[in-house]
Amino acid sequence: MTQETVTLVDNRTGTSYELPVLEGSLGPSVIDIRKLYNETGHFTFDPGYTSTGSCESKITFIDGDEGVLLHRGYAIEDLAEHSNFLEVCYLLLYGDLPTPDQRQQFEDTITHHTMVHEQLTAFYRGFRRDAHPMAILCGVTGALSAFYHDSTDIEDPYHRMVASHRLVAKIPTIAAMAFKYSIGQPFVYPRNDLSYAENFLQMLFAVPCEPYKVNPVVAKAMDRLLILHADHEQNASTSTVRLAGSSGANPFACIAAGIASLWGPAHGGANEAVLKMLQEIGSKDRIPEFIARAKDKNDSFRLMGFGHRVYKNFDPRAQVMRRACHEVLGELGIKNEPLLDIAMELERIALQDDYFIEKKLYPNVDFYSGIILKAIGLPTSMFTVLFAVARTVGWVAQWKEMIEDPSQKIGRPRQLYTGAAKRPFRPLNERA
Repeated sequence: MTQETVTLVDNRTGTSYELPVLEGSLGPSVIDIRKLYNETGHFTFDPGYTSTGSCESKITFIDGDEGVLLHRGYAIEDLAEHSNFLEVCYLLLYGDLPTPDQRQQFEDTITHHTMVHEQLTAFYRGFRRDAHPMAILCGVTGALSAFYHDSTDIEDPYHRMVASHRLVAKIPTIAAMAFKYSIGQPFVYPRNDLSYAENFLQMLFAVPCEPYKVNPVVAKAMDRLLILHADHEQNASTSTVRLAGSSGANPFACIAAGIASLWGPAHGGANEAVLKMLQEIGSKDRIPEFIARAKDKNDSFRLMGFGHRVYKNFDPRAQVMRRACHEVLGELGIKNEPLLDIAMELERIALQDDYFIEKKLYPNVDFYSGIILKAIGLPTSMFTVLFAVARTVGWVAQWKEMIEDPSQKIGRPRQLYTGAAKRPFRPLNERA
């Protein structure tokens, strides 16, 4: 990491200050302002932290202008095409792709951690039957710390490792149980003879009264969906996990905090918003009307699932998810499904319409993932839950990196105060 400086001049006093410039391995350089307040008496003002580097990380790199997403230096397209989810989990947690022996050992470890403490099932009965699955997932994940005391010492490397494995392994089980509870079906226990994605699907859709056969095309699509959502740099939920973890909170509480942040419709609810938009459109013959509304600057309507806040060119995950989407629809032979028909027609228009091409409003990963989840039979209330299952490993990797960083300290953002100045207290009888 090389170091240069920039000069900051206070126009009120004429005083100059030298601030270090830090260079990363990729991406824009950053101005190091850690000593800014001590030297100048000023804070920076950056609502949403969109121009602030909150940490140093070696996990994920995004170049939104070029449509690049790298995990530990590996392109997301290559990982989705040639790897599997647990191998990507190993990469995120440990920094490199595993050897054959390391991969086998890691898969065995995760597989044999998928069961949850039997007493944990009693928690579900405390929720209303119509509780949102994300509410259940958030609550039960936080409760894990009450059952696994032997992996909550964040200063112990072994505890951190065991907690990391437990979270990656148990989140699909907890999520599937939340789904089963919401539809009144009995819980389905994990099976050690299935892959991570296959096991998740059978816990979601199997019932005790008949055998369940996992569709390999659907399982592959689920595995890709998990890979494509595994980590995405310092987004709102990841930053929440890091901020919670900076206080020394146990890892289960930190991941529960991440789930709560992901639940927000501006973050993890995008693929759910896509399905709601398709429902609003209603039929293919109304698509031109909504396309026209999307182009009208005076209309508040937005086409959900098109474009991306970070990716100004294209979402590199979308092409992978697009192929998986069409494979699933072809395999399941879904016909006469209005919402999916609308989605495919919207996709066709967006890839050919000059307006969409000029504005770079390409279908993003949320557009296709919502269609896949709808096609395999999951309700929209489960869409963000699937996102949380995938993102857990990214949260855990980011939390682990932060805890092991000797320079980390408790998060403490500052503010620009615009409230009342100090004023005298007035007794009740003197207030008009």
